[in-house]
Amino acid sequence: MAGDGTTKSVVVAFAANAGIAAAKFVGFLVTGSSAMLAESVHSLADTINEVLLLVGKHAALRRPDALHQFGYGRSRYFYSFIVALLVFVLGAVAAIYEGYRKLSHPEPLSAPGVAIAILVVAAILEGFSLRTVRMQSKRLKGSESWWQFVRNSRVPEPPVVLLEDSAALLGLGVAFTGVTLTAVTGNPLWDAVSTLGIGVLLAVIAVVLIVETHSLLIGEGATASQCKMIRAALQRAEHVDSVVDLRTQYLAPDQLVVAAKVVFGPEKEFAVAADVIRSAEARIRETVPGVRVVYIQPEVEPTST
Repeated sequence: MAGDGTTKSVVVAFAANAGIAAAKFVGFLVTGSSAMLAESVHSLADTINEVLLLVGKHAALRRPDALHQFGYGRSRYFYSFIVALLVFVLGAVAAIYEGYRKLSHPEPLSAPGVAIAILVVAAILEGFSLRTVRMQSKRLKGSESWWQFVRNSRVPEPPVVLLEDSAALLGLGVAFTGVTLTAVTGNPLWDAVSTLGIGVLLAVIAVVLIVETHSLLIGEGATASQCKMIRAALQRAEHVDSVVDLRTQYLAPDQLVVAAKVVFGPEKEFAVAADVIRSAEARIRETVPGVRVVYIQPEVEPTST
């Protein structure tokens, strides 16, 4: 796996969610709580999601080939996008449907104490998973806030797991409130309302994930601070007078492409090289009209001895 320290948090989240999903489903069978059913589906979706994140990391390790000449690093972004869709479909839609069904046909709870006990244990396990991903993400986060980290990270797995675990803890709180109020008042509508609340929460998290992973999937450039450092490094290079154009794109969390056009000094050989490159660019665009951006790096053929 890629050495960015994210695999441990994904594995811990998988183990926690698998156990929690099983426990919640047993709780649903015992109590009949729609909130417990929504939470069990939520945890099942999270368990599947961790598997997909690991699959994406493995797929990204494939070597470049003729079809994918820059490699398969963007597989991590693709599988993260699938995860976001699953959170919406398996989590949000299922919970909202179940909540609506229970609102239309309320059913009393049996053994609410069992559900409450399971929710408390689930909260402890989710808290451990969240603590793990936070610790693993500190090096990547730097001085940013956690929200800035979610928005700006080019490594997809930590923000996904971070949002999943945060949503899981909030969902457990909503489910706990619904089950407790139902047990105290005897009114099953509280259980249905809490199920709808879980669905809305998951829908919000899913939309955030979809927006962020879609942006990574279509290609994000370096951060503003990184671009500033790259531009400064170019301008410090010998014979470079100025940087005309700078473009960057992440092909994977650990693969950043940098393309730049720079103005060299007035020496004659630089002018000749610039003319050759401009001519080559024009020929490429004439031959393949779909080409939009061309950057050519000149090299000097070594002299034979």
